[in-house]
Amino acid sequence: MDSQMDVDSVPTVEGKRSHDEMEENKIRVKQEETKQIDGNANGNSNGNGVFTLTHGDDINTTVSYTIDEKVDPKDVIVPMTKPKLLYVPLKTGICYDVRMRYHAKIYQSYLEYIDPHPEDPRRIYRIYKILAENGLIDDPTLSGRDNIGNLMLKIPVRPASNAEILAVHSAEHLKFIESTQTMDKEQLLKETETGDSVYFNNDSYTSAKLAAGGAIEACKAVVEGKVKNALAVVRPPGHHAEPDAPGGFCLFSNVAVAARAILKNYPESVRKIAIIDWDVHHGNGTQKVFFDDPRVLYISLHRYEQGKFYPGTLAGGADQVGSGAGEGFNVNVPWPTGGMGDAEYVYAFRKVIMPILYEFKPDFVIVSSGFDAADGDPIGGCHLSPAGYGQMTHYIKTLAQGNVCVVLEGGYNLDAISVSALRVAKVLLGEPPEVLQQSLPRSEAITAISDVIKIQSRYWKSLRPGYFGLDFTLPQIMGDYDGLLKNSRGPTFVEVASKNSRLADAVRASQKTDLFDSHGFVSLPVVSEKKPDTASLKNQILCSPGIYEVEKLLIVMHDPSRVWARHDPVSGDLDPASAVTVDQSLRFIDWGLKENYGIIDINVPVTVTGESDLTYNNVSSAQDVLLYLWDNYIQYFKVQKIAFVGVGDAYNGIVHLCGHRDVRRVVMASINFLDTITPLRAVVSSIDESIVDWFYRNSLVFTSHDHQCWGNTDRRANAKRPRKKYGRVIRADIEGLDSVIDERFEEACDFILDSLEESEGESETE
Repeated sequence: MDSQMDVDSVPTVEGKRSHDEMEENKIRVKQEETKQIDGNANGNSNGNGVFTLTHGDDINTTVSYTIDEKVDPKDVIVPMTKPKLLYVPLKTGICYDVRMRYHAKIYQSYLEYIDPHPEDPRRIYRIYKILAENGLIDDPTLSGRDNIGNLMLKIPVRPASNAEILAVHSAEHLKFIESTQTMDKEQLLKETETGDSVYFNNDSYTSAKLAAGGAIEACKAVVEGKVKNALAVVRPPGHHAEPDAPGGFCLFSNVAVAARAILKNYPESVRKIAIIDWDVHHGNGTQKVFFDDPRVLYISLHRYEQGKFYPGTLAGGADQVGSGAGEGFNVNVPWPTGGMGDAEYVYAFRKVIMPILYEFKPDFVIVSSGFDAADGDPIGGCHLSPAGYGQMTHYIKTLAQGNVCVVLEGGYNLDAISVSALRVAKVLLGEPPEVLQQSLPRSEAITAISDVIKIQSRYWKSLRPGYFGLDFTLPQIMGDYDGLLKNSRGPTFVEVASKNSRLADAVRASQKTDLFDSHGFVSLPVVSEKKPDTASLKNQILCSPGIYEVEKLLIVMHDPSRVWARHDPVSGDLDPASAVTVDQSLRFIDWGLKENYGIIDINVPVTVTGESDLTYNNVSSAQDVLLYLWDNYIQYFKVQKIAFVGVGDAYNGIVHLCGHRDVRRVVMASINFLDTITPLRAVVSSIDESIVDWFYRNSLVFTSHDHQCWGNTDRRANAKRPRKKYGRVIRADIEGLDSVIDERFEEACDFILDSLEESEGESETE
């Protein structure tokens, strides 16, 4: 038998204490910080239960072990040892210098003092102040002193050198910013007036160099292990400053300068850097610096609005993926609208950002931390909460062994910026993130993220599950997607679509067969030059028998049927055996036939088979086909009363017809159902102004509960009703187009019955 038995297996022996008795000998551990923590862990024992742990060059932490009673060496199972931790004992670094507040706008009137410039010097002061108010730093006078307590370590700030700045910016750019030191007031005001959303005074150059230098030093402190992570409270911000021009309140690109300095000075330990930019504006400057650099992965979440939101260019589109060796290392998540909040940002992190970052495996992470997406910011128009910022910080801390530096960018509500920065600082220190109140993302965000995945899955394997097969949809809000596919090795979308049938075409053909077999429906031919040459429009208009003779007509205009099916999570393939079609518009056909109405059913495909799809637009198609139907068929019918039912995007055709033809004599009702993603359509009359009032009286527009017309999700209880030009808009209590129809079906039918049962005289006066 092995004489060296496992200690845990040895039974209690007479003369020795039992394990229970040994447990009662509690060891109290007292940690007393004797010097500032600043580096890597080493240690030694003096033999009396006292260890001295050294973290770097400037830090000693004394760990004293006091034992209540002497322990017999024979009873020792695990000898006392120093904590084998490299990260936890370190502090969080903070970079702050009052001199960065000297950069300020030259005010010329009393009104400018009352309503100051949004890039206010108080921004960094308020952040520093709230950290002190919450005990994270110890600085009663808020003077930026060196010894700031046990939780955070003050990182000395220095101006960035010219060489460090020139690694990013042109010599002409540096020379211009430097020249502002000696400009007179008139010159400074002129440069402010002609610049791209920038202002200058004689201290701007000094503050800008300190901001860039502070970002460098904060990053260096993390890389060298002096702190576990860092928060750089710097200004002026930097991510809009391009290599040869300032812009958007930014003079030097602080994060870009810091990243270049780290890559140069630490080539062995830092080979790859990830920059996550959650400022509400696209960081055009940072993107431009690293657009062709595979060492730096730049990720930006920003309000885009198809290039209309500042900086007002298409550079923030998701199709901007980098160039040359840097292709695939630029990721833009462009929000199509304002109003995005915690749910949307966390959704983007879970679906796109974190999978890409885990695959990239950065050695160091820099956050361009603008707080202008925070709720209450006067410029951003979004609704991120402090908890949302904390959650994103929590995600990022899982990268690069926690080597993270958060660098301040924008944020212009002094209250919002301070509480948001406080939450980020707490999470950096080790506090868990708060619980998010908002959990379901808006449909616009889901669509935007889906488009980003379609583009970025060409470069990142982690985004490909579900995209191994060919994607038969084009991004909805992006730029030159076809340009991205020019060098694709696989078949193009057009090539595949032209050789294969679309499921929507087969579903429509099946509907035609069913309606013919059950009720004798036939197709109405459309002979128009505007009609695309595609099989998808072959059965676009179906009608009940004797349509020419009916007095009451129900016209149902709808998007294609939805297909629900199980799908393979790896390949993305649909299981045809489990697939079903869902089309609530068919309920109105069945109901109308029971009421002895004539029925016209119009299907408006979202996409079509063949090359026509590249130029096809479903909204324009809906408008054209209904005008054609009215001009070539309906006005020659004997019909006396008409009711429209519009479902989805196809409803645009009904609104367009009401504004461009005088239909008031026979059209008694317009009932429409909209999901979250379909915008309201205003009736614009080419006839007379009274059309708006008529349309309002004779229409119902049912929207999903979270439709964008009711404003931000958290504020929709007090939302204003849309204007009369959109019709009588009613908010459903539920989400999803099919669910809205199901909820409001009886109400819609009653409205049609009431409208069509009115006397002939009353109808004509409408």
